[in-house]
Amino acid sequence: MNKIIKQSEKLRFRQAEEADLDYIMETENDVENVTYIIPYSREVHAASLHTKDEIHIIVETADGSEKVGFLMIAGLDNPFKEIEFRRIIMAVKGKGYGRETMKLLKAWAFEDLRYHRAWLDCKDYNERALHLYESEGFVREGLIRETIIWNGKYESLVILGILENEYKK
Repeated sequence: MNKIIKQSEKLRFRQAEEADLDYIMETENDVENVTYIIPYSREVHAASLHTKDEIHIIVETADGSEKVGFLMIAGLDNPFKEIEFRRIIMAVKGKGYGRETMKLLKAWAFEDLRYHRAWLDCKDYNERALHLYESEGFVREGLIRETIIWNGKYESLVILGILENEYKK
């Protein structure tokens, strides 16, 4: 049975299952997405679908008729009440699903789970994502220079975070 985690009028989050792995791999490796992440193997995804500290979430339309993205969330058992939005990958773009996903994620993290801080990282040239995160209240906290290698080139990551009191404003 599909466990619904959070829902709005437009979207719902449900816990991913093993049957979703093909969708997760396709979405992650899509040409429009793969440049902005470091893809994981199917085995890594399978091992972390739902552990004590991590969960994979399928983002779908509110009626469940269409998958529009997936999330990886970590820090679920963090004693300091800090959650990491490890992957936010939208398969359907240009319909406001990314913004709605961010709103739902923040509400889940701060209202339902009662976390103190949420954070994520983003490649420094992913302007579309950086704009969305900052417009949703995330603050640039730092830059990790040339920390990962993608296609033989070092790349930098921007760290962004939002605190519970900033969310509530």
